[in-house]
Order: sequence, then structure tokens, then C-alpha cells
Amino acid sequence: MDDSTTEGPDHECLFATASEQHGFFTSAQARRCGFTRFLLAHHAETGRVIRVRRGLYRLRNYPSSLHEETVAAWLAVGEDVAVVSHESALDLLDLSDVIPNRVHLTVPRSKRHHPALPGVAIHTTTRPMRPIDVSVRDGVRLTSPTRTILDAAEAGTAPEQIEIAVWQAIDRALATRSQLEQDARNRSRRVVQLVAGALLAAPSSRSTPFGE
Repeated sequence: MDDSTTEGPDHECLFATASEQHGFFTSAQARRCGFTRFLLAHHAETGRVIRVRRGLYRLRNYPSSLHEETVAAWLAVGEDVAVVSHESALDLLDLSDVIPNRVHLTVPRSKRHHPALPGVAIHTTTRPMRPIDVSVRDGVRLTSPTRTILDAAEAGTAPEQIEIAVWQAIDRALATRSQLEQDARNRSRRVVQLVAGALLAAPSSRSTPFGE
């Protein structure tokens, strides 16, 4: 991402950036909009912005949103490094009825030494994130529906929730049977069986492969 800054503070730039991220922005993003470290500190002191944690801020008057804690954690770890994943991605994608008890993020194994954050579970992966494995929703990078389902299944999400997620993903054309079956082959036998069982049990109204 380009680290160049504008000449002088560009408030419209900062608002546009924060608006794509539920009101949050990082100090690096602020610099790209022309806000120096001292100016940003001044706005935090005067209450124009809220300092959430080191390097992470929020516009004070921006409306609250349902997934703002997830967005804040994602930005704190690094928007270019982390993706929202597992049960948190299921929640963002509205797949299954799962209610995450923490924010789940995935980073490359080489980035595993990030400081621990309260309420955040950091997963590491040696599987490269292919373009097809990543999607963007409301400005947030998260795993694609297919990868999300497989990651959640592998991590131990309840089988009935995986089954619901598979049905919903196919019904809403977010994933195809062939995608799920093919990518599951690279996972554990348990994941293969969970996916196969979910596809076999899918109601007839959901049995037509989408996008094939």
C-alpha cells in the first residue's frame, strides 16, 4: 500500500477511509491523508478522534456498528497482514448461527509473533492465501466463504453449524459443491467427511450446483 501522504491534513480523505472501516483508521492511514503524528495526537487530546490503542483510532461521532470489535482487531493486527477468519468470518458472511466468543484472525506463519490482544484469537497458516481465498465485505478483508467453512470445520466449529453454513453458502451462490469438495481434499479426513455429509444432507431445494 502506498505510504505517501497528501500535502496538509485532508479531512475528507480521513473520513472516507474511516467510513469504509466502521469509523476506525490506523495512524499509517492518517499519515496518507496528511495527518502528522503530532496533529493526530492533538485531535485525540481534544476529543475529535478516540485513541483505541497504539496506532488505532476511531472517529468520535461515527455511529456504532454490529461488527466494530472485529474491524478494530483486524486493523490492530494489520489490514495488509491479517484476514478475518473462522467463526468471525462466518458471522460477517452471515453463514450459520454461530456466535463467536472472540475475534478470529488469520496471519501467515511468518507473522505469528504479533503481541496478544484481549479477546482475539490469532490463527497462523502455511497455506498461501490465493486470491480466491480472500474476499472483502464492508471494507474488511476476510476469508472467502469456501475457505471460511473449511477453516471453521478444521478448528472444531460444531458440525451442525458447518452443515448450515454449507447449505446457506450454496443456496446464496457464495460457494459451489465442486469448490467445497475440491478444497476439502486438502484438509483432514474429518473435514472431508463433514463437508460430504453436509452436501449429502442438503435439502433438495439446495441441491442444484450454483455457478457450474
